[in-house]
Amino acid sequence: MQTRIKIDKIAPEGYKAVLGLEKFIESTPLTRTHKDLIKIRSSQINGCAFCINMHTLDARKAGETEQRIYALNAWRDTPFFSEEERAILALTEEVTLISNHVKDETYAQAAKVLDETYLAQVILAIIIINVWNRIGITTNLIPA
Repeated sequence: MQTRIKIDKIAPEGYKAVLGLEKFIESTPLTRTHKDLIKIRSSQINGCAFCINMHTLDARKAGETEQRIYALNAWRDTPFFSEEERAILALTEEVTLISNHVKDETYAQAAKVLDETYLAQVILAIIIINVWNRIGITTNLIPA
């Protein structure tokens, strides 16, 4: 497997725009844990090996447990995630699988446990990791 086109070199302005949204997300009060869970779960769903590798390494460095990382794709069947994390994970899955739409119940639960600003930032964090996943998968980015 070989990496294909290098979008950051061929279309630097577009790449910088994507990077701008990522920098915004990093500047928000979203917790490191919430950002990591969003990035890992979305990357698992999309099958982006590069992003799964990067974000699980980052999460472990930030203190995330192996148990929670390994159980993330079965989070509904574990007691390892808080109510807030469960709402974020449910929303992450439905936004990532957007062709199925985001259910009113899923959105309502997220709106119940997150304030409006935090919810907006969560949605943007989900959107940006999906952009990165699509870049990684399309260009065959290879994990280090």
